[in-house]
Amino acid sequence: MKVAIVQEWLTNLGGSERVTLALSEIFPEALIYTSIFDPEKLPEPFKKLNVKTSFLQHIPMAKRKHQMMFPLMPYAFESFDFSDFDVVISSNHSCAKGIITGPKTLHICYCCTPTRYLWSNYHEYLEESNFNFFVNKAIPGLTNKLRLWDRVAADRPDKYICISKYIASRIKKYYKKDATVIYPPVNTSFYQPTDKIEDYYLVVGRLIPYKKVDIVVKAFNDLKLPLKIIGSGPESKKLKKIAKENIEFLSDLSDEEVKNYYSKCLAFIAPQEEDFGITPVEAMASGRPVIAYNRGGLKETVIEGLTGTFFNEQTPQCLIDTVKKFKPDRYDPKRIRQHALNFSESSFKRRMKEMIKTSFLKHQNSLKNGLHVG
Repeated sequence: MKVAIVQEWLTNLGGSERVTLALSEIFPEALIYTSIFDPEKLPEPFKKLNVKTSFLQHIPMAKRKHQMMFPLMPYAFESFDFSDFDVVISSNHSCAKGIITGPKTLHICYCCTPTRYLWSNYHEYLEESNFNFFVNKAIPGLTNKLRLWDRVAADRPDKYICISKYIASRIKKYYKKDATVIYPPVNTSFYQPTDKIEDYYLVVGRLIPYKKVDIVVKAFNDLKLPLKIIGSGPESKKLKKIAKENIEFLSDLSDEEVKNYYSKCLAFIAPQEEDFGITPVEAMASGRPVIAYNRGGLKETVIEGLTGTFFNEQTPQCLIDTVKKFKPDRYDPKRIRQHALNFSESSFKRRMKEMIKTSFLKHQNSLKNGLHVG
């Protein structure tokens, strides 16, 4: 098979980018298509990839402000020509699924989520937008046009694979498509448990509104228990301003330093509604239990009483009540880690290879028999 991989943009490291890297390891000869590429902002393995960019690459500020390019993203992905490829795999959470392929090319979409700012989180994004008055007034009309394009683009893949059952239900709602669940790759082999547990709780992630770190800060202000927050983002100043002395903010840490904090915490706290949630799995791979909000993909990765516990409302008081009842000594680090291995990179690669091979053979047989593949 001659394979191409399509990624939304390569300007920072996130879950979708990790998927693309894992896919490139399955298919090392694959050409990577993306709208914008900034190798300086990515780990070394990305610099070795064979990357082809769109016209957006040459627009000033695009590398630093790829969010401003959203109105042009559909044109960027439709401009790519995949007529020479047998299989194209799009790693999608926005516009990558909108590529155009010919009948002979199998298009598999690995979907992280239907486009959040158009569908499930539209009102939240609109409320939190920091644009000026005139831009904010123009957003609904522009979003409506993008939503129409997105719905048409959703019919272009021949097959959907997605990151969780939670996202499969969202794909069914917005795109009317069935999706096979293959959980995304987590580097579980990098993380290891330790016997040297210290007296602090831990949060790791980008400090942005939908991560709901403010809930944790307010809860621990009242609990007066040690809390470490690893990450940076636009919410950083606001959170530091309201945090009391028992809360410590850390950023610009090496992977080894983050690994060390994971393994020694009393518990990892995940207050957000995640599509899947990589950081909680990293914590579990380190043998540590997770205190998670009881919605979204975390319900598929955290097992009540075995690898962690849940709180049911995104409020400081609900989290306070849960932490007070939480007993970290009741959890077995070995059993927690064993569960986390279900989400390993090797498991992802094995399942994806099998799925792509099976889908390709089915596609080839359909072409021979003159059937439409969809």
